[in-house]
Amino acid sequence: MGDHLWWRDGVVYQIYPLSFADSNGDGLGDLPGLIARLDHLNGAPDSLGVDAIWLSPIYPSPFFDFGYDISDYENIDPRYGTLEDFDRLVVEAHRRGMRVIVDLVMNHTSHQHPWFVESRASRDSPRRDWYLWRDPAPGGGAPNNWQSIFGGPAWERDAATGQYYYHMFLKEQPDLNWRNPAVVERMFQMMRFWLDRGVDGFRLDVVNAYYKDAAFRDNPSKFGLIGYERGIGGRGYDWQTHPYDFHQPEMEGFLRDLRRLLDAYPERMSVGEMLYSDPATTANYCGDGTDKLHLAFNFDFTNQPWRPRAFQEEIAKWEAALHPDAWPCYVLGNHDKSRFPSRFGGGPHSDARAKVAAAMLLTLRGTPFLYYGEEIGMQDTPIPRPEIQDPPGKKYWPFNPGRDAERTPMQWSAGPNAGFTTGRPWLRLNKDYEKRNVAAQHAGSNSVLAFYRQLLRLRRESIALRCGRYQPLVERPVDGLAYLRQSPEQTMLVALNFFGFETKLSLADPLPASRWRLRLTSVPGERERVRDGVISLAAFEACLLEAE
Repeated sequence: MGDHLWWRDGVVYQIYPLSFADSNGDGLGDLPGLIARLDHLNGAPDSLGVDAIWLSPIYPSPFFDFGYDISDYENIDPRYGTLEDFDRLVVEAHRRGMRVIVDLVMNHTSHQHPWFVESRASRDSPRRDWYLWRDPAPGGGAPNNWQSIFGGPAWERDAATGQYYYHMFLKEQPDLNWRNPAVVERMFQMMRFWLDRGVDGFRLDVVNAYYKDAAFRDNPSKFGLIGYERGIGGRGYDWQTHPYDFHQPEMEGFLRDLRRLLDAYPERMSVGEMLYSDPATTANYCGDGTDKLHLAFNFDFTNQPWRPRAFQEEIAKWEAALHPDAWPCYVLGNHDKSRFPSRFGGGPHSDARAKVAAAMLLTLRGTPFLYYGEEIGMQDTPIPRPEIQDPPGKKYWPFNPGRDAERTPMQWSAGPNAGFTTGRPWLRLNKDYEKRNVAAQHAGSNSVLAFYRQLLRLRRESIALRCGRYQPLVERPVDGLAYLRQSPEQTMLVALNFFGFETKLSLADPLPASRWRLRLTSVPGERERVRDGVISLAAFEACLLEAE
C-alpha cells in the first residue's frame, strides 16, 4: 500500500455548515462557529480524531436548494462568513492535522448566477451555449420527455426568447452545457482557484450527470419505481429509464483531465456522488485507481435493512466491482439520507445498534465517511409540515417529508438551543438534545461518542484496519458479521452481533491464529469470545480482536 495517504487511510467527517455551529446568534451555522468547534474533531486530547472534513456548499446562493444552487463559485456566502474566514478555517484545520474537502456542484448553477442571467438575455448572448437551450418540440411543448428529479418536467420555457432550458433539479437550477469547451475551461479554472487556497479535495455533486445525450433523445418509459427518496412515487421521473440524462461516454475524458489537474497538486483528491448507479458503473468512475476519481460513493450501502447478510452481500459486490488497485469508500448517512440510528429502528436499543454500525463502517477495507452527529447517535427530527423547508418535502408531503429531518442542528450541550446558537435555530432541534449531546457523552465512558473515539484511535494504530485485505468468515450470516483484516504485520478479527440476544457465529474456515487479544468491545465483560471456530457475542456486541 505504500506510505500513508490521508484520503485512503484516514476518516472523513461531513459537515452540513448551516447546522454545525453558529457564532453570531442568527440561527445559522457559519465558518467562525465551525472553527471554534474544530477541537471536537481533532487537535485536542479528547478529540474524535478524524483526518478530514468535507463541507457541504458554502458559496453565495439564493438558497432555493440550500446552497446547491450556486450564484458565485469563487466566494463565500455571507451567511457563512468571508473568504478570509475560509482561509482561516483551512489554516486551523491543517494545524490540527485535518484536510479540507469542499463540495463542488458543477452540473448546474443558480438561475441567478451571472452566467445564466447573461445566457437567457437573448438567443445571441455569448453565453447562450453555456446552458442547455432547445427549441420547442415540432408540435409545441417541451423538447423531449425528460423529467426533473424534484418533480415535473425538466424543461422550463423562457417567455423572452421562446426556447426551453433544461434543469435536472429545480427550475431555479439550470444545467450547464458541458459540451461547450468554454464551460469546461472555466470550471477547471475555478477548481484551481480553490486548490491554490489550500483546499485538499473535492466532493463532486451528481458527477455522473454532467453530460447529456447530444441528440436529446426521449428516455424510454418503464414500469415500476426508482424513487430519488423512498416514498416518492408520483413523479414522471420514476416512470422512465435514464440512458440519456446520466452516464454519457464523454465523462471519461473529463475524469482523466480532472485526475491530471489534481495530480499536479500534492496529495489532492476527488470523491464522486453518483445518482442511480450500480456498483459496476460506479466503479468505472474510479478506473484503475490512478486515472479517474480517487473515490466514489456506493450508496447501495445506505439502503440496506438491518441484516448482516444484506451488508455482507453489498460489500462483496463493491469489492468485486472495483479494479484491484482502486479503493472503496463506505458511508451510512449524509445530508440526503435518513440518519442511520433512526433508519435501523431507533428505540431503546438505538445506541447499541449505532455502536455496531460504527464498528462495521470503521473497520471495512476502504475510506469511511461520517456524517456530523453520528458520533453521538443523533436521530432524525420530525419536522411539522408548516416548518418544512426542503423543496421535495414541500412538494411531496406526506408521502415524503423531505430531507430536513437529517439536517437539524448539531447537539453540543444540554444548554439553550443545544449550544448550537444563542438565537433561534433555522430548523427545530431534536427533543432528545438535553440527554443526547457532545458534552454529556464526553462524560460517559460507555457513550456512543466514547466508542467512536476508541474505534478511531484503534484504527489509527492498526495497519491491518487501515490497509489490510478483507476476508469474510461467515458464509451466510444471520445474526452477525465476522471478518478478518489482514496485513503482513497484523491480523485483526472483527465480530458484530446485530441483535439483542447472545449469539454464536460459526466460521466457514479455520482462524489463522489460536490466541486472540481483545482490543475493543462495545459490551465490556470477561468472557471467552473465540473457541474452536466459534465466536460468542453478547447482545449487540461489537468486538475487535488481534491475533497474538
